[in-house]
Amino acid sequence: MAKRPIFEDATAPKASAQPAAQPARRGGIEAPSGARRAIRVWLGVLFVMVMAMIAVGGLTRLTDSGLSITEWKPLTGALPPMTEADWQAEFDLYQQIDQFHLLNADMTLSEFKSIYWWEWSHRQLGRAVGVVWALGFLAFLALRKIPAGWTGRLLIPGVLGGVQGAIGWWMVSSGVTQGEGVTSVASYRLATHLGLAFVILGFIAWYMFLLGRPEAQLLQARRSREAKLFSLGTGLMHFAFLQIILGALVAGIDAGRGYTDWPLMGGSVLPPAMWELSPVWRNLFENDGTVQFIHRVSGYLLLVFGVIAWNRGRRSSYARTRNAFHWVLGALAAQIVLGIVTVMHGAPLELGIAHQFMAVILWVLIIRARYLAQYPLGGTIRG
Repeated sequence: MAKRPIFEDATAPKASAQPAAQPARRGGIEAPSGARRAIRVWLGVLFVMVMAMIAVGGLTRLTDSGLSITEWKPLTGALPPMTEADWQAEFDLYQQIDQFHLLNADMTLSEFKSIYWWEWSHRQLGRAVGVVWALGFLAFLALRKIPAGWTGRLLIPGVLGGVQGAIGWWMVSSGVTQGEGVTSVASYRLATHLGLAFVILGFIAWYMFLLGRPEAQLLQARRSREAKLFSLGTGLMHFAFLQIILGALVAGIDAGRGYTDWPLMGGSVLPPAMWELSPVWRNLFENDGTVQFIHRVSGYLLLVFGVIAWNRGRRSSYARTRNAFHWVLGALAAQIVLGIVTVMHGAPLELGIAHQFMAVILWVLIIRARYLAQYPLGGTIRG
């Protein structure tokens, strides 16, 4: 059975006994129905909220705030401490874990509040995303406004969002330790958490692109799909996802601050003591030199693959597809440069979050280019 890409393509809708109303045209392109537009707006709100989640999550990690809330209370945790006694109780819980004893033993209650608010805001955004998804989905379902074949698709972001909440606590729990000398969450759990966030964002973006045109027009456009370019776009999407995971491993152990020279690392092509940890596999997750080196090399290879995809995309018969791949190459080059600058400055908070946000932009641009290769839009060069 052939492997399927992360984001599936549209399938043909079920035949209807009643003839569909002729959709309005917008600039020579059929406009989607009112229900599709409304669902697209709802997904757009979720898209912005998930982007905010990724940004706040990045700031939570970069400010070492993720372990400030040591318990998982999905419902009652929505309310922050209301009195000084409540704040002191939360601070007492934090003072029991290794991060406090080893890194923040001199922290005051006022300083604790500043990191607490980052983590609370991140969790609160997650709750808000869940509420917005549930209210929208149930409303469209009750009103019978969900297009044929879309109920299962629109369930996916909600189900993955629930899984994401559980993974978030699984991640945090790895750092809430006493007497084990652990001061941060496990990097591979952080990578899982961030990777799933990008998957959710990718599904939402793909659905928004599909809902931007009527189903009949999508089926017609697919007859003109550029199969080779679509395959390259799919490969680029998966490669970029791998690079995002590797970036999360870098962030998880602050590996971006270990070697600040470029293009060398510690004055050499290979970082020193690259395989010093035992067993050897630990170096892939815990050795800052090894993790940063892999992330660097993967970035170079991603750029090469991106140029190959762009070279094919710039010869597309469709102007919008060509422009989409131009944007991908531009964003990829900007991300590489931003990554180099971030490392050379020791990964300060501002550059670190800018690098992560640029990854979101690049991710969505790749998905858009892939979509336009599958469903071309507009006339050809000859047309």
